[in-house]
Amino acid sequence: MRVVIQRVSKASVTINGKIKSGIGTGLLILLGIENDDTQEDIDWLTGKISRLRIFNDDDGVMNLSVKDINGEIIVVSQFTLHANVRKGNRPSYIKAARPEYAIPLYEKFVSKLERETGKTVQTGEFGAMMDVELVNNGPVTILIDTKNKE
Repeated sequence: MRVVIQRVSKASVTINGKIKSGIGTGLLILLGIENDDTQEDIDWLTGKISRLRIFNDDDGVMNLSVKDINGEIIVVSQFTLHANVRKGNRPSYIKAARPEYAIPLYEKFVSKLERETGKTVQTGEFGAMMDVELVNNGPVTILIDTKNKE
């Protein structure tokens, strides 16, 4: 699994001109699922995200988690995070999981993240053409890949 995590002051997902979901201060998480992802990836990643200290404390130091600030979370599926651009100019998405495998993992990821944070997690719509709007606060953007747990 790969995620792009952005610390936001607000974010929303619009589908067909209608806002599906939106949050205030918190995290926008773009989630890419690949063919060999498992529950172990979900457990490790949701734990890491819920404890990730990227919000400022009273001294202006990134020392607080999304749980600490009672922040909100929105998760958007994004298979293009597994794009391979080694050959040519057209990305290959061969490593991105097919919907029949990815959708259950996406749903498990959201559910586990809700349990880890104790908050309802907003979502986009898997497979839909979405407009994602955000105000990146900081800016703070973190990339995490469960296959590279450095």
